[in-house]
Amino acid sequence: MLNQDGEALPAALRTEPQASDREELPALLRSTGFFYEHEITVALELVDDRLAKGDRSDYQFILADVAGRLAGYICFGPIGMAERRFDLYWIGVHRDFNRQGLGSRLLLAAETSMRAQGGDYIYVETSSRPLYETTRLFYARHAYRLVARIPFFYADDDDRLVFLKTLKA
Repeated sequence: MLNQDGEALPAALRTEPQASDREELPALLRSTGFFYEHEITVALELVDDRLAKGDRSDYQFILADVAGRLAGYICFGPIGMAERRFDLYWIGVHRDFNRQGLGSRLLLAAETSMRAQGGDYIYVETSSRPLYETTRLFYARHAYRLVARIPFFYADDDDRLVFLKTLKA
């Protein structure tokens, strides 16, 4: 969303989801055109887990608010039974806020948080569908590299792609 001068409105980042985010998140994810309804249900379950358990939840969030609206979010967490490894579960930016650097800002904030928690590696999974080409390019621009391809994972014509980024120096 741009102001009258065509400039991006500032985004405020926060780390704790609120009950109102649960109401706004489905519209945000639908606006991207990427997610199936069953995937949106899972995204809401992770928010519910954090709302119910607080810091005891395995899921961490960074949310971006612009002009009083939920503009984007990222969800990540440590991988159980693995040392210093994190999964990036979700990232989404509402269509109204695309191409303003918000996705990159969320990703960098999450990486900073993971590094501060001792994280050395970040794994992210995505789809091989053509729709996800921009997603794959986004990760490549941020120094993630494709390390695995699991054929026929999501569907007969949809492989699971695993990207990795090394945080340690």
